[in-house]
Amino acid sequence: MTWTLPDPMLTSPTPLPRLTPGWTGEPKWDGFRALLHTDAGQVVLRSRRGTEMSPAFPDIAAAAVQLPDATALDGELVVWEDDRLAFERLQNRLQRRGAAAAQAAQDWPAHFVAFDLLRLSGTDTTAWPYQRRRAALESVFTSWGLTAPWTLSPSTTNPDSIREWLTWTTVGIEGVVFNRLNEPYRPAARSCRKYEVRETTEAIAGAITSQLSTRTTLLLGRYNNHKQLQYIGRTTTLPHTAGSAVAGLLTAAPAGHPWTGWSFSAGWGSRETLDVTMVEPELVVEVSADVARDPVGRWRHPARWHRARTDLTPNDIPRSATSP
Repeated sequence: MTWTLPDPMLTSPTPLPRLTPGWTGEPKWDGFRALLHTDAGQVVLRSRRGTEMSPAFPDIAAAAVQLPDATALDGELVVWEDDRLAFERLQNRLQRRGAAAAQAAQDWPAHFVAFDLLRLSGTDTTAWPYQRRRAALESVFTSWGLTAPWTLSPSTTNPDSIREWLTWTTVGIEGVVFNRLNEPYRPAARSCRKYEVRETTEAIAGAITSQLSTRTTLLLGRYNNHKQLQYIGRTTTLPHTAGSAVAGLLTAAPAGHPWTGWSFSAGWGSRETLDVTMVEPELVVEVSADVARDPVGRWRHPARWHRARTDLTPNDIPRSATSP
């Protein structure tokens, strides 16, 4: 019977980075989730959504010769640049094929950070408990002498290590993933827990994605040192009560808004643009955002709404580090 990669096991959010007995933790990497299978010289490198990524990452496919045959790994594709994870380089590589992909592999080499073992030398390991799979994964790295691009993700039952990893956000560690030690690999099930580091901060509402009287998301900005309002990200959809309250605090902008003529993407990597209405950049709002940023410091993911800060003015919040 032909063995095929299962769907990846998924995570559910947890509000606290608490390591409980019977669980282990590992860093949450800022990269692309990837499952890899090598069998008789054939390599499959599949994304979380099932996209074949081998043509975009020939360096990873070629390095599969280091692995024992008929073996499958679950992990994260990452690219390092200037001692931090560079998600934008990874995103750029995903679009390349052929000679362009080969050149990108030289310019921005990828690493496969392995955190689970799904098959080993022809044996399906998904029914094994995590603790046994982890020990076998570590053995693959030591017994086969794996070198770059293969990287073994740390795993720990020590709460002190968890606390230390949560301080690594500046290099691109987004949080911690927790796994139950006695649990098998459950394809498509949200059996793992995920804690993401978030920061509470303030920004200025500069535009909305609907009419003032309806539920909406806010497009947020901050002034830079040249007194230019720079876009830094948007919120998730506001709850109905919050949207109604904010509507009374916003004023549609007249001609001459600093963002006039700009277009705003519907999401990181998306070609869809948002239909927005400019508002007077006067209202300060409090949000929580994760640590994922683009190259100029904008939030890659929507920020969560907390509240309007009518006690603050735009001059009270930090300056933007983004470029004009």
